[in-house]
Amino acid sequence: MADLNSVLASETAAAEGTLPPEALPEPRSQGKLVLRKFLHHKLAMASCVVLALIVLITIIMPFFWPHNYEDSSFPSFAPPSGDFPLGTTQVGKDMVSQILRGTMYSLLIALTVSILATVIGVVLGAMAGYLRGFTDSAVSRVTDLFLIIPQIAAAAILAKVFGGGTWYIVALVLASFAWMQIARITRAEAMSLSQREFVDAARASGAGTVRIVFKHLVPNMVGSITVNATLAVAQAVLAEAALSFIGLGVQLPDTSLGRIILENFAQVQIRPALFFGPFVVLVLISLTINFIGDGLRDAFDPRQRRMKA
Repeated sequence: MADLNSVLASETAAAEGTLPPEALPEPRSQGKLVLRKFLHHKLAMASCVVLALIVLITIIMPFFWPHNYEDSSFPSFAPPSGDFPLGTTQVGKDMVSQILRGTMYSLLIALTVSILATVIGVVLGAMAGYLRGFTDSAVSRVTDLFLIIPQIAAAAILAKVFGGGTWYIVALVLASFAWMQIARITRAEAMSLSQREFVDAARASGAGTVRIVFKHLVPNMVGSITVNATLAVAQAVLAEAALSFIGLGVQLPDTSLGRIILENFAQVQIRPALFFGPFVVLVLISLTINFIGDGLRDAFDPRQRRMKA
């Protein structure tokens, strides 16, 4: 009888358009909604799988691969075979081991550039957007100055001046020209968020500038920061490849995908495996990261309701 009464009460409430709180669906948090939309982005999820495979192969495979990337005792320009799936280079190095080593350094440089550029861009952009006035003008003028400088040419000069060759020097040089776009986007968002009620409440409670910026503004910009940091990785991969291709990136005895492409550019018609091996890996890394960035952008966009493929 009690069960019948509860059923009748539920039907009556549903007919009247009112349901008890326990019968209402549990509201989803913003994080869960973002994750759900990202997981439904098929191209982004496929890119995550491909990128994860590239990273795992780069980390694990050198421990099992029979040839060392430094070993140059093999025949010069050996054709692809069971022992050398992509052949050997002019100096007798196995191309597969070279690609594994080059991919590791390219990804390491790209991640370092993305982290440094994001930190610099977020700090400068958030402070400029919140403080405005002189700080905003100074940051904006510096950003405009860096934007009009040819980045690859300036990075090549700096790499030469500071003795480019080690991966961290290359990463620092590239990061010094990769923060401007992030700073501009962060500044615009900070200017908009600084007019919200929660910022006024923080000011009224006696919070200082640093606390308001990094405790209240930056956490509310995590969506755009995440998307731009992801896209900065793809841009850094290509920038490092371009710098290495002109001979001012990573130097021997280490290598990178850009340097491998440079060393085997002349073999593109005669021995295409030596050129297209690292080239395909470079393109795959860039494409997958860009697709992941697109998926994150759609997931964080509150206006995006339809799931994209």
